[in-house]
Parts: sequence; structure tokens; C-alpha cells
Amino acid sequence: MTFSWRRVSAIFIKDYKDFSRNFAVSSVLFVSPILAAFYGRMGVDSIETKYMIFNMTFVMVAAFVQCCLIAEETEKNTLRGLMLSPASTAEILSGKTLLSFLFTIFSIALSAFLLDYHPKNIGIVGAAIILSALFYLGLGTLLGMYAKSVMEASVLILPFMIVFSFGTFVTALAEKYPILKAAEYLPNVQLLEIAKNVENNAGFADVLLNLGVIAIWIIVISALTVVVFRKRMVD
Repeated sequence: MTFSWRRVSAIFIKDYKDFSRNFAVSSVLFVSPILAAFYGRMGVDSIETKYMIFNMTFVMVAAFVQCCLIAEETEKNTLRGLMLSPASTAEILSGKTLLSFLFTIFSIALSAFLLDYHPKNIGIVGAAIILSALFYLGLGTLLGMYAKSVMEASVLILPFMIVFSFGTFVTALAEKYPILKAAEYLPNVQLLEIAKNVENNAGFADVLLNLGVIAIWIIVISALTVVVFRKRMVD
């Protein structure tokens, strides 16, 4: 079966209509830009603060919105029908993630503008942000398949919201608690490291390892998502 953008766009349009009718979910789009505007007016110029807002955007938009879109399908008993439709797994997952991806990039770009953030190498930072968005979309999709309602999705995402929004501060305690050194490999921490290196005039070769770590997270979460998705198809 060839990949059909017509099926992807049909799923995308359906998600957009569902999303626009759900004010409780759509309101999260404005949380990060509002925080960015607040910190921007205060003159905050810390790279850690900027990326705390960016990582919060990833969790609240990419992961949470995605989780809610999938959970809403389950709540309305339409996910099963979608799985059994002529659309392939790739088409369904692409269509279900496209809206969340576009909103994530928009929210990140708007927050960066309000924070007056201009990275020295937009290519490296852009690549890292896109890779990070793919990971959080995979996380949201995976959690959404376990949630039975939008309300349950809101609860499931909370621990991840704390870890991935503020996890960069955990690394400061690594010297006292060696077990916390594992947090250095979290995708949000790797994104911050890339941003810091870019500000020190690093090139692609200097951040290749960090990008590789994020790519590994994407592969793992994507594999888990596909396995769970296909398992749900035959349940």
C-alpha cells in the first residue's frame, strides 16, 4: 500500500475540528507564550529559563495535546474504527501527529520571539527542536493509547510534565546524588546542552552526540508506540 497524503490530510482536518471545539485542551497553546512574554518584559536572559519554557511547550503542546487527541478517539469509540480503516499505521500516526507538530513549532517560534531569543546557529537549534518535537509527539501518542478519556490523559501527562519541564534543575543535584546523573541523558537536558554549546560557537560536529541521544529516544519511543498501536488493532 502506497503512502496516501489524502488520508493523512483527512485525519488532520478531523483532528483540527475536534481540537478547535475543545477549549480546555486548546488553551494550553497560550501558556508558554504568556510565560515567555512575562519573562521577556522582565528582561530575563538566562538560557536555562528560555529552555525551561521551550521544554514546557514540548510537554504541554506536543505531548499533552497529542495525548488528548488520541484519548478523545478512545473516549468516542472511534479509535478502533480508525485502526481498521484502509489507512496504514504510518498514515494514521502521521495524520494524528501533524496538527500537534505544527502547533508545537508555532508555539516555540512565538515564545522565542517574545523572549528575544536569537541562537547563533539557527540550523543546529532548529534541528534539535524538530528532533525533540518528534520525541514528545511519540510520547503523547503512546500515553494517549493508554488513556480512556481526555481527563485521564491530563492525569497521565502530569509526571512527565514535571520531569521534562524542570528536569534540567535535577542535574545540579547530581554531585550530591550520583543516581541523578542519569537525568543528563534526558532529551530536555540534551536540548539545553546543545543550546549552550551553540552559544559558545559550537558546530554540528560538536553537538552530534547530543543530537544522537535525542535520536535514540525517538527510536525507542517510536518503536514502543508502533508495537502498542498494532497490539490495540488486534485486541
